[in-house]
Amino acid sequence: MDKRTQKPQSRKPSSTPRPKPAPAPKTSPSTNAPAGGERIQKLLARAGVGSRREIERWIEEGKLTVNGNPVQPGYHLKPDDHLQINGRVVKWEKYAEQPTRVLVYHKPVGELVTRRDPEGRPVIFTQLPRLQVGRWIAVGRLDINTSGMILVTNNGELANRLMHPSQEVEREYAVRILGEVDDAMLARLKQGVELEDGPAHFEDVSFYAGEGANKWFYATVKQGRNRLVRRLWESQGVKVSRLIRVRYGDVTLPERVRAHSFYELEAKELATLMEFVGL
Repeated sequence: MDKRTQKPQSRKPSSTPRPKPAPAPKTSPSTNAPAGGERIQKLLARAGVGSRREIERWIEEGKLTVNGNPVQPGYHLKPDDHLQINGRVVKWEKYAEQPTRVLVYHKPVGELVTRRDPEGRPVIFTQLPRLQVGRWIAVGRLDINTSGMILVTNNGELANRLMHPSQEVEREYAVRILGEVDDAMLARLKQGVELEDGPAHFEDVSFYAGEGANKWFYATVKQGRNRLVRRLWESQGVKVSRLIRVRYGDVTLPERVRAHSFYELEAKELATLMEFVGL
């Protein structure tokens, strides 16, 4: 499939700033099997069944069995192993050779980052190519009124690492502000302010362009808390009139990728991303 969808593309308003470049990261399985095959936590995490921590907890709780026997963490799955989770058969073989794919999707305002919406609103997953094996996993979320890039992958372990707080992955946004912003306000936002769910701050925030009441800024955070960027600005008495995510980690939204379309990372870009999270 072509790396970009073929639907008509909507253009950004001319006032929308361009993204800044990213900164310059049948033996009883109750004991471990000999080397060979793939470790059960790694394979199931990569397939998006759960995070490694979740899978290890399921193993401790006796929810995972192979050939009818409880498994231990680190067990290497072998051909013809019969895997069950809570009594449900898992056809794990189809995940064993699944190549990792990552899409950079440009979400427009009005779409939801969910698989289905009870109200029938549009969701991002209907815009993505179908997978023969596994499923697409969104790396984080953007609310319905926020546009910009969403990383989507079929590798659950990669997704978990990119979202885990310990990784402190930067998220950069272009923000249009309605209201007066001075240097003292920017200093407070970088130093930190108290929100209802605890202190928060911008790693970096800087003026980009604009005159009059509406001005564009770039703002960077390392946390994935709900509506964090909006709440930080609103704590200073100004309003966010437009919010666009332009970067996640070292991956930047390409200018050519319009709303409702996507770009698939090439081999070198994918290798860099995997190395960034230690995979």
